[in-house]
Amino acid sequence: MPSPLRNRCATPHLLPGLLLGACCLNPSLALADDADLLDRPTLSGDWGGLRRELDTKGIRFTGDYSGETVYNADGGKRRSARYSQNIKLGVRFDLDRLYAADNAGVVQLTINDRRGGDGSGDLIGNRLPVQENYGGLYTRLTELSYERTLFTPDLDVKLGYMAMGNDLGGLDSGILCNFMNAGFCGHPLDMSGGSGWTNYPNARLGVGLKYNFTPAWQLRVAAFNVDPESNGNSSRAWHLTPKHTTGTVVPVELVYKRFDDLPGEYKLGWYYDSSEAKRIGSNETVSGRGGHYLLADQAVWHAQDLPGQSLHLFGQAAVASSAASPFTKWYSVGVVLQQPFASRPRDTLALGFGRAVPNPRSREVQEQTAQANGQDFPNLDNAERLVELSYGFQATPWLLLRPDLQYILEPGAFSGQDISNALVLGLQVKMSL
Repeated sequence: MPSPLRNRCATPHLLPGLLLGACCLNPSLALADDADLLDRPTLSGDWGGLRRELDTKGIRFTGDYSGETVYNADGGKRRSARYSQNIKLGVRFDLDRLYAADNAGVVQLTINDRRGGDGSGDLIGNRLPVQENYGGLYTRLTELSYERTLFTPDLDVKLGYMAMGNDLGGLDSGILCNFMNAGFCGHPLDMSGGSGWTNYPNARLGVGLKYNFTPAWQLRVAAFNVDPESNGNSSRAWHLTPKHTTGTVVPVELVYKRFDDLPGEYKLGWYYDSSEAKRIGSNETVSGRGGHYLLADQAVWHAQDLPGQSLHLFGQAAVASSAASPFTKWYSVGVVLQQPFASRPRDTLALGFGRAVPNPRSREVQEQTAQANGQDFPNLDNAERLVELSYGFQATPWLLLRPDLQYILEPGAFSGQDISNALVLGLQVKMSL
C-alpha cells in the first residue's frame, strides 16, 4: 500500500520546513532588518556579526533548502501534483585557522533531511526522477570527512564518511543543476543503478585522492565501501560503519579544465565495483560490475559588451555493465545561457535532451514474463527520453525560483508498460540559509 506521504499532493508543509532550517542557523531571524533582507547573501544573514566572526576564526556554517513541486498536466499515469523538499545543514572546521597550524586540514560535518511525494513514481511511471531531490525521506548524516594536502600541495587526500558523487562523476561547474530532473542534475544515473556507486545524500566510508599535474590537468582516484543493505535505509541514518559489505567500488577520473575567455571542463571516468551481482535473466552471478563515462561543459560564446553573458554547451555519455545493470546507457546534450538579459546578471536559461537505455536483457525478461502469463507485451521503443526547459530567476542573492517544463517520452520503457508521453510543469525553489 502506498504510504500516506506519497499520496499527498502539492499543498506542502513548506513553512515548518523553512523555519526548521532557518532557526537551526539563526534563532534571532525574526529580528532581522527588513531593509537588509533582499541584499544579504543568505536568508538568516550575518547573525549580528557572529557568523562572519566564526568564519574568520575557521568555523563556517552553511545551510540550503530546495523545494520542488511538479504537476503532471498530460499523459503518464494520472493528473495530479507532488511536492518534495531537501534541507541541508553543515559546518566546516578550518583547522589551520582554529589552531594556527600549517596544513592541519579541514573537517566537514553535514546532515540532511528529505520529505515529500514522488512525482515520477506516483504520477508518471518513468525511470528518470522529475524531482532531483526526492528519495531517502528521512534525516541522516551525509558527511563527516577530513581533508588536507599530502606530501606536496599538488596532492589532496580526503577520507571519512561521504558520498562519492560529491567529488566524482559530475561536472564541478554545477551547470547540470540548472535543471530539475535527476537525469541531468547530479550524475549519470546508470552509475548508481548498476553498481555500488552512491550519490548525495547516500554516504559511505571511503578515501579519495586528487593530484594536479598542471593547473589544467588533474587525476582523481578513490575507493569506497559497498553496502547495499544500508543504502536508503533509515535505520542506518547515523551509522558510519557498514552493515554488510559486499565489495569496494573504485572510480578513476581524468579532469581537464580550460581557463581562458571560453572556459570548459572535461571528465573521462572509469569505475569498478568488486561486488558479486546476479546476472540479469539468469541465476548466475557475475564478479564485478563497472562502467565508464565522458562529461563535458564548454563555453562557446560570450558577449563582448556584457561581461557574464555566455552560452555553454554540455554533454554526457555513460555506459554501465550489460550483465548486471538494468540501466546500461545514458546520453544527454544541452545548452545553458547565462545572463539571458542585461538586467538579470545571475539568471539562466537552460534546454536539455536526455536518453536512457534499458538493458536489453531486462526487456527480454519482461517479455518472457508477459508471455508466460498469457499477456501481450506493449510495442515499446528502446529508451526513455527527456526534454527539459527551465529558467532560473535569481530573485535575491539567497533565493532562486526556477519555473520548469519537462516532456517525458515513453515513460514505461524501463517498466515494460504502455504509458503515454507525459508533460510535466514544475517549480523549483532554492534558498541559501
